[in-house]
Amino acid sequence: MKGALKLLLVILMSIEAYSQADPQVDRRPPIIDMHMHTGLPHEVPAGTPSLCRPEPCQGDGHATVNSTDLMKKTLEAMNHHNIVLGFLSGVDWSAVQEWTKSAPGRFIASPFILKAESSHLERLKEEIESGRFTGMGEIGTQLNGVPPNDPSLEPYFKFAEELDLPVLIHTLGIGPYMPHFSSAAGSPLLLEEVLVKHPKLRLFVENAGYPYHDEMIAMMYQYPQLYVDVSTITWVIPREAFYDYLEAFVRAGLGKRIMYGSDQMVWPEKIGEAITAIKQAPFLTNEQKRDIFYHNAARFLRLEDNESIDPR
Repeated sequence: MKGALKLLLVILMSIEAYSQADPQVDRRPPIIDMHMHTGLPHEVPAGTPSLCRPEPCQGDGHATVNSTDLMKKTLEAMNHHNIVLGFLSGVDWSAVQEWTKSAPGRFIASPFILKAESSHLERLKEEIESGRFTGMGEIGTQLNGVPPNDPSLEPYFKFAEELDLPVLIHTLGIGPYMPHFSSAAGSPLLLEEVLVKHPKLRLFVENAGYPYHDEMIAMMYQYPQLYVDVSTITWVIPREAFYDYLEAFVRAGLGKRIMYGSDQMVWPEKIGEAITAIKQAPFLTNEQKRDIFYHNAARFLRLEDNESIDPR
């Protein structure tokens, strides 16, 4: 409960501070970005084109790898698109803290977790209990071939459930080209053991478990506490493939549990591209778009009285 109150305070401060700073804010529908980073989990040279799938393909944009420059460009994009709050994580925890101090109230600060270790968990507990982190994840152990039901992650989920923390996890079939990445370790069905043990865990899955839509839909039907974001797949795969995938969830009746995320890593221009992908989806109603951009995240984060903030 203490963790939930800290998170709610951060969110309310974010919206109030941003509204005061920009008198035009109430003229544009607000957006909550549930998936942002201070960088990549591995190094890339400055200017590297963005990721794309499937190969052979050519990405666009130019990577901004300096953390301060990346923060500035990210905040400019957030202001332009009226993103009032971002769920922010990074492997470099000091960078996450730098961003949150430089832009108070704009981010839910969270650690990117590549390896699950007891000493790491103790340090994480100190950061969360001090209020420096108010979320958990991206849990990216799949990038090292470790599935979500691995025993090493159990203490993390237990701690997050106890403190009522929102948790982001990478559980899907694609990821960065890292030597130990395992698509098999990303089946959404591997989350079942976690959700049975932790029925109050607030968990959301990156990219809606792409491309495992049947498995992901089954899990969401069975476990109503489970939400998803649509982030990288808004721009890293062909637009037609993204629309086919997203429409499958909407047709399955899950439009109230899909959240927007840009998965901003080192290409801040992708924030706008991800927004455009949602806005241009021909099968989404205006109400469904507002749900994805704002209301579903507000519900997941338990932001009280969200209708007064975004009545549209």
